[in-house]
Amino acid sequence: MYTERLAVTKVAADVIEILKKEHGILVFNQSGGCCDGTAPMCYCASDFHVPSRNVKLGEICGVEFFIDKDQFEYFKHSHITIDVRKETAFGNSFSLEIDLGYQFITVSRIFTDEEYGNLEIK
Repeated sequence: MYTERLAVTKVAADVIEILKKEHGILVFNQSGGCCDGTAPMCYCASDFHVPSRNVKLGEICGVEFFIDKDQFEYFKHSHITIDVRKETAFGNSFSLEIDLGYQFITVSRIFTDEEYGNLEIK
């Protein structure tokens, strides 16, 4: 059995399900920073072209999750959990959850030796 690189909290999963009902097929992308920032961003799949250099980390709630190649190098030894926080300062993101009063966040921890040994892609 392979170690999963990606997980999602119950609250974040609930927000994703609301977004799926409202917007249809979604995609997550976590860029390398600069203009896009480094927070995980949720888009309508039809509105976002995933850069070819990005790495697919997995899926959460049936939604593909990609990360910038450079960010992957930083996180390749980490398990990532996608969570949300209440966001009161709207307008700082193009990510879909902002309109619901949330912002997706990344929570990471280093893999144990056993988990790392069971990764499909290292």
